[in-house]
Amino acid sequence: MLAAVLSLTVLGAVLGVVLGVANRFLQVEGNPVVDEVLEMMPGSNCGQCGFPGCAGAAAAVVDGSAPATLCPPGGKALASALAAKLGLSLDLSGMDDSGPKLAAVAEELCIGCCRCAKVCPTDAIVGAARQIHNVLREACTGCESCVPVCPTEALLMKPMPVTLQHWVMPRPAAVA
Repeated sequence: MLAAVLSLTVLGAVLGVVLGVANRFLQVEGNPVVDEVLEMMPGSNCGQCGFPGCAGAAAAVVDGSAPATLCPPGGKALASALAAKLGLSLDLSGMDDSGPKLAAVAEELCIGCCRCAKVCPTDAIVGAARQIHNVLREACTGCESCVPVCPTEALLMKPMPVTLQHWVMPRPAAVA
């Protein structure tokens, strides 16, 4: 028994060292600009931009296959920052920026069909079949993927209420 434990310990240690060395010498370098753009993104991985996550969206913006205005949760502020970072010209006139929103369930209309919970990318909607559903505020990214699938239109997008945890001081106006 002791020989088996000892041999597995030695085997694990040797393979761990081999993997560590392989990671050091065979590491693939990424694009540092993509990493910087990814840090600027909200990180919600909601899929509103048409990409499976913020990493894919950042790579698409950097290589030019997607516009800087692709991220609805980031809004105009993120689009402006991305355009400045990448040196792009930007037209924000057609971009809707209504601020962050959260899904809310109208309890009198919810029939508990579970369609909304199935499409939520962050599992923010909780509830059982034939029971009233609820939205977890901390998990909702405001992606609006739940709204079109609700047969009774019980899901609404409401502006995020300002609390001490979510309040952000507005930037002062520039002095000319």
